Amino acid sequence: MPRIIFHIDVNSAFLSWTAVKLMREGYPDIRLVPSVVSGDPNDRRSIITAASIPAKKLGIRTAQPVSMALRTCPQLVIVGGDWGWYKECSEGFISICRSYSPVLQQFSIDECFIDMSQQCTPENAVAVATRLKEQVRETLGFTVNVGIGANKLLAKMASDFEKPDKVHTLWESEVKEKMWPLGVRDLLWVGKKTEERLTAYGINTIGQLAQLGMESLSVLVGKKFARQLHENANGRDNSPVETERAEAKSVSAERTFSRDYTDPKDIDRALFHVACIVAHRIRRHDFRASTVSMFIKYKDFTVAQKQTSLDQPTDVTAVILNEARRMLGEVWDGITPIRQVGLGVSKLTHESAIQMSLFEDPKLEYYREWDRQYDEKKAKAEDARMLAYERKKNDEKKTETP
Repeated sequence: MPRIIFHIDVNSAFLSWTAVKLMREGYPDIRLVPSVVSGDPNDRRSIITAASIPAKKLGIRTAQPVSMALRTCPQLVIVGGDWGWYKECSEGFISICRSYSPVLQQFSIDECFIDMSQQCTPENAVAVATRLKEQVRETLGFTVNVGIGANKLLAKMASDFEKPDKVHTLWESEVKEKMWPLGVRDLLWVGKKTEERLTAYGINTIGQLAQLGMESLSVLVGKKFARQLHENANGRDNSPVETERAEAKSVSAERTFSRDYTDPKDIDRALFHVACIVAHRIRRHDFRASTVSMFIKYKDFTVAQKQTSLDQPTDVTAVILNEARRMLGEVWDGITPIRQVGLGVSKLTHESAIQMSLFEDPKLEYYREWDRQYDEKKAKAEDARMLAYERKKNDEKKTETP
């Protein structure tokens, strides 16, 4: 039986959900005019978190400051976000999707995968997907795109084709025609830095990436990432739609000093180090954390610790580190010598909700790009260690051979 996977993605989620709420209150539909959602509509330094299609056609994009968008369109409609309402809309959307298949994996607050292998056939999949998107529009008032494919990767790629309110297929037989002509940045998991490396080498399309030799690709992005990119560029993805996982309860790291430290710079450096380790670990397993805790241990082995809950789950190193820094200031007097510092995260989830509290921070994209580069370096180091281990084993076998 062939696999049939749907990826359902809300079109301009935050702006669409805000539009629905405003229309219920008697206001016109902001989706029809250049409009954006920002953290503070009255602050020109505020960052845009969602833009309408008319605004996007003018060149207005998310992560831009409102001031820049207003220079492009002085008549731009700017509205604030409402996380409580967004959560309510998300729950309604997921509920409808779940009614089509119990095998559902929520990928973020506004998108999910459902395994439809038992519910439809390749021949009627488009009709079923069309019925689903129309039910969302008629029941909840906003639109979605549905991508259909034989695996999660292809379904996700298909849903990103022309928007809004569309159904697209990307079967394995359609990869060369529909996916290979796209730019490498359009491939899932390819970030800005990876794109720059690939294009500098002359790899501009997914098709060129798919046909690049593994040895050359490994030199560019590392052996481990190269395998994933090569498989994905060829439309291959064996990951299941996971309704449940054996979740880790927490992730933590600590650093013990060779001597007692009193200099705040030394303490902060250690806290930064463990924050990088913890954040990398949860990103590697696609987790986000809702709780951050930290502790310090003195030379007499007494411990001071504190814990805080985040407004939204995160995997961003800077967010976790800043919370730990704030708590450090609450538990340490800045004088007493410290022997050990530790940091942990808990209440882990795979929901990749956008951090509403960071909408005002223009460095958010910088933080995420820093994390991507850090993860790539760690992956390369892990590949190097694995290669050294394999060589050592081979050498030992040769020595043992009579």
